[in-house]
Amino acid sequence: MTTLNATYFHSSFGLRYLYANLKELQQAAKIQEFVVSQNPRDIVENILASNPSIIGLGVYIWNARQSLEVVSLLKQLVPECLIVLGGPEVSYETPSQSICQLADFTLQGEGEERFYEICRAFLDRGEKPHHKWEQASLPNLQSLQSPYSFYTEEDIRHRVIYVEASRGCPYKCEFCLSALDTAVRPFPLDRLLADFDLLLERGARQFKFVDRTFNLHAKTCETILRYFLGRMHLGLFLHFEMIPDRLPVEIQSLLKEFPAGSLQLEIGVQTWNPEVARRISRRQNYEKVRENFAFLRRETRAHLHADLIAGLPGEDIESFGRGFDELLKLEPQEIQVGILKRLKGTPIIRHDTEWGMVYQDISPYPIVRNNTMSFKDLQGITRFAKFWDLYANSGNFPETMKLLLGSEQSPFWAFHRFTEFLHQRHPQNHGVALMSLVESAWLYLGEPSRSSLLHDYCGRISRDIPPFLRSQKVSVTYREATRVNRQRRHLATPAALQ
Repeated sequence: MTTLNATYFHSSFGLRYLYANLKELQQAAKIQEFVVSQNPRDIVENILASNPSIIGLGVYIWNARQSLEVVSLLKQLVPECLIVLGGPEVSYETPSQSICQLADFTLQGEGEERFYEICRAFLDRGEKPHHKWEQASLPNLQSLQSPYSFYTEEDIRHRVIYVEASRGCPYKCEFCLSALDTAVRPFPLDRLLADFDLLLERGARQFKFVDRTFNLHAKTCETILRYFLGRMHLGLFLHFEMIPDRLPVEIQSLLKEFPAGSLQLEIGVQTWNPEVARRISRRQNYEKVRENFAFLRRETRAHLHADLIAGLPGEDIESFGRGFDELLKLEPQEIQVGILKRLKGTPIIRHDTEWGMVYQDISPYPIVRNNTMSFKDLQGITRFAKFWDLYANSGNFPETMKLLLGSEQSPFWAFHRFTEFLHQRHPQNHGVALMSLVESAWLYLGEPSRSSLLHDYCGRISRDIPPFLRSQKVSVTYREATRVNRQRRHLATPAALQ
């Protein structure tokens, strides 16, 4: 069972679920994980070193192109091997996909139970599935075997540990695969907490919940928050995805108790245009969103990661910019700007004709233009997202960002202009060195930025002053060098808690 993760630090939750439910076949199975940056030929060589009879491959939007190369090579080299595909990328629009035509079988949907049956039939009788693809029945979450004991010691030390309290989503946002869910299905809570106990005993200290709507059921949310609050002395870091306009008092009181640096909340706002939100079937109470952000920033120490999507049907760049500015006023530590992607199976395609939605036909299928945003607009926002991440989200430039955004009416357009300057200096798609970012800000802002850049680059972490910032008039008080992560750079005690 294998997949290509985005980076080494990710671990495949799905593969561990499949392995956990293989029953007596576990002794004949193993998990092999790769990353998308590896050469497909090297991946195939590693897979075939185990001489497998069955290869199960998880296909996702980020690894679709590389997975096609892997499957093509495998069918050339070991045509007798049964290749079974699974994952969200191949669960919808399956017949039209080359990778599904190449493979022996594609299992659509949640495949923990059905995958075992397919493997058993092939190993016992050499029996292949009668069809090229099949929609799996939803497994019973009450009896499904949990995957948590199959995180390795290396996973626990070095990789993200994914967990979930439920599957499904009650909302119907048309850009999201969760729009296809019919209900939210919870896992048995007592068993889940027992699994957490075992992970903590083995040394796990970071938990990323993949639930689409962690705070949907207040009682479950409260129970899990209380569980972790009682163990904060272990130095835990928790990540939850929250509904932005649903934060009852009971949950608020618990969130206030978490120490600084222990809690990250991912809050998907997606659009600040009510008309666009209605068009894509997204329900959102914007006044509640404002109230909840104000509470979280003033009365908790949570790190807030907010999401916006550019390219939604009917939203132009001016509307998007206004939405960005509104969200920025709420002071999340991070704003992730994403470009709309056409995930296979999502109902967003119903707007294609009316709004002229044109998507790139190679994964990850980003929108390239529509009737209200040109290709140039979307390219500009793509660059904006990249450099906003490097300057603002990174936490490396708190003082410099104040100068970059200035007192202008629209921070979005102020940073957009800076982005175009940066693009001329750093047109490459790969990363930009921190020193280069400092120098670019200096060239753009000039002498008024000297003290801010010195504070950001040298004042918080002991570093040599860059040659272009040296001046006899400037003195810098150095702090002892420390190792800080992205979230810790944003840490500040809210005024109400001082």
